[in-house]
Amino acid sequence: MGLDMIVDAVTLLFCILYYQLEAIVKFFIKPSRKDVRGEIVLVTGAGSGIGQRLAVEFAKLGSVVVGCDISMAGLQKTKEVVDRESGAEFHPYACDLSKREAIYEMAGKIKKEVGKVDILINNAGIVSGKKLLNCPDGLMQKTVEVNTMAHFWTLKAFLPEMLESNHGHVVTIASAAGFFGVPGQVDYAASKFGAVGLSEALHTELQHLNKTGVNVTVICPYYINTGMFDGVKSGWIPILDKDSSVDEMVDSILRNKYLLMMPRLVYILAGLKNLLPTKSLLAVCKYTGISAGMDEFTGRNKPSS
Repeated sequence: MGLDMIVDAVTLLFCILYYQLEAIVKFFIKPSRKDVRGEIVLVTGAGSGIGQRLAVEFAKLGSVVVGCDISMAGLQKTKEVVDRESGAEFHPYACDLSKREAIYEMAGKIKKEVGKVDILINNAGIVSGKKLLNCPDGLMQKTVEVNTMAHFWTLKAFLPEMLESNHGHVVTIASAAGFFGVPGQVDYAASKFGAVGLSEALHTELQHLNKTGVNVTVICPYYINTGMFDGVKSGWIPILDKDSSVDEMVDSILRNKYLLMMPRLVYILAGLKNLLPTKSLLAVCKYTGISAGMDEFTGRNKPSS
């Protein structure tokens, strides 16, 4: 081993210890929240559920909010809530997020009519809730198009301006299903694993390019009571409340946190996944009720982005 390799190894060890200590300190003393007044925040899937509440909360913080959804009726409802709770600017754009060219067309309008997007929140998602062999090909494909592929197109549309100014934030609303695959979510888990992997690679790429002013946040919640997963049996882990979940999401974004898992038990399960034998993990899923959770899934009447 040459001298250079020894120096690199010692430097690496020092960095690991330093950042580990930094993480411990930040666990007890949270970084301050950044000011997003006047920032343009784009939320996909803003017509209902988590997306609607994210739009409302950022509007309360003084941001200029742009909402994107396949349903203009849903966006108009969001606008009514924003007007009632904050009176801030809200710009609705109807867009089918499974269509690449539709996303690019929408992006062009937003840049022209509203301005440069500072915070991109890729929230839109759909779930089929069907076992693999019972899921129609088209629905399976649309799940991946909305939950994963749309992120590529929104990033290609809005990231260049963030890189140019070295200022921005990319937020991925993924899922605990981006770390754990369970029955009834083969297509959904695949799409969320993809979204998590995309975000992780993007984060490392931005750091490699020294674009440290562009932050990345990945949010992986368990089931939330938005209606998207109606009928799900949660087993040992309680279903999360929508409003308190959104509060925690917004707080993590404002503190530039990279990864948020909800509830905290998901962090433990993710760690165990890398330590326990596969059969042990299957036993955990069985006896906590996770494996049978989707058996009575109904969801919303129809999926929407």
